[in-house]
This record gives sequence, C-alpha cells and structure tokens, in this order.
Amino acid sequence: MAKEYSRTSRVSQQVQKELARILQQEVKDPRIGMVTISGVDVTRDLAYAKVFVTFLTVGDQTNDESLEGLNAAAGYIRRLLGKAMRLRIVPEVRFCFDSTLTEGLRISELVSGAVKADKTKLAASGRTEEDED
Repeated sequence: MAKEYSRTSRVSQQVQKELARILQQEVKDPRIGMVTISGVDVTRDLAYAKVFVTFLTVGDQTNDESLEGLNAAAGYIRRLLGKAMRLRIVPEVRFCFDSTLTEGLRISELVSGAVKADKTKLAASGRTEEDED
C-alpha cells in the first residue's frame, strides 16, 4: 500500500502543530502578540522550515515588529521544537508574513464593488437583471 503523504508533508504538519503550541504557551515576547500559523513548508532534507504567519495586531503594533520578534526568537523556538519532536535534524525555522489573507480580502472587496457598480448602472438604465440574461 502506497503512502498517502510524503514524509516532508507529515513533518510540516507536525511542525505546524508544535509551533502553534510553542508560540501560544512558551514564547513571552510582547512584540509577537497573537500569531496564526497558516502554513509550513519544509525542505526535502528537513534542514529548513519556512513558516507562514499572520498577526492580530493590537494598537500601534505593526506586522514588521511582530515578524522581527519572531525571527529574533527563532533559535529559542527551534530548541523547543527539537525537544518536542524526535527528529535527527531539527529544521531551521524562518518566519514569513503570509499576505494571502489580506490579498483575498482585497480581491473580495474589489469584486463586491464591481457587482455594486453593475447593479447601480442597471438601476439607472431602468433595466432589471432578468433583462440581461
């Protein structure tokens, strides 16, 4: 029977779970705040893990400050990850801001604006949506 998932995908899922636990319970840096791990990409040799994160910023805190705090704590986080997971090579953790959520919201707003503009044009011309079909 063939394996359903490759080793790298299984390791990346486990790394994501452990990092979420570590960031929630162990890391106390006030720059970080609320972090959501949206994905982890692990290289085939398991030497590097690129962690995609989003932040719930509070007040005047920026995403850059939070990302800087995470990258400053990367060595400590890697050590805790090594204790939590039994791997011969613990991946070097690199944090990257995941902009897919903000891009998705921006595109959704653009589509909503276009639909609203079409409806106002139809209403101004006196036609209905059924006439267009």
